Amino acid sequence: MNKPLEAPELLTVSRLLPEFKDMPGGLMPLLHAIQEALGFIPASAVPMMAEAMNLSRAEVHGVITYYHFFRSKAPGKHVVQVCRAEACQSCGSEELLAQTEALLGCKLHETSADGRFSLEPAYCLGLCASSPAVQIDDKLYARMNQTRMARLVADIGSAS
Repeated sequence: MNKPLEAPELLTVSRLLPEFKDMPGGLMPLLHAIQEALGFIPASAVPMMAEAMNLSRAEVHGVITYYHFFRSKAPGKHVVQVCRAEACQSCGSEELLAQTEALLGCKLHETSADGRFSLEPAYCLGLCASSPAVQIDDKLYARMNQTRMARLVADIGSAS
C-alpha cells in the first residue's frame, strides 16, 4: 500500500499537473518536473497523475519503473552515480563501484543508513575519453580511481 502524499508533496504534484496534462506526451516532462521539485516521484501520486493524464495507473507506473533515472523514494543528501557504460567499464568502473558500495555502506539503488548518500548507476556521463567517470550531485569527475573516490566521499561526508 502506498503511503499517502504529505501536504507539501500533494501541493507540488497538484501545482504541476495542469501544466502538463493537456500536453501531447506530457507524462515524461511531468515526471521530470515532479522529481526535480521533490527529488523523487511518490508512488502515492501515481493515481492522481494517471487520472489527470488520462492514462492507466499501470502505464504511469510502467514509465516510472522503466527509466532508471526516476526514483520512487527520496534520495540521500548526496547522490553518487558511477558510470557503467562500456568505456568506463574497460577502465575499471566496476571495481570502483564495488569500492564505492563499501565506502557508502549501500548497494546500487539504495541509500546509506545515515541518509547521507544514495548510490545510482549512470549509463554514460559523456566523459568516455576520461574514464572512469562519476557524478556526485551535479558535479562530474573524470579519471576516477579508488583513492580519489575515497577522498571525495570523506570530504563530502564530513561537510554534510
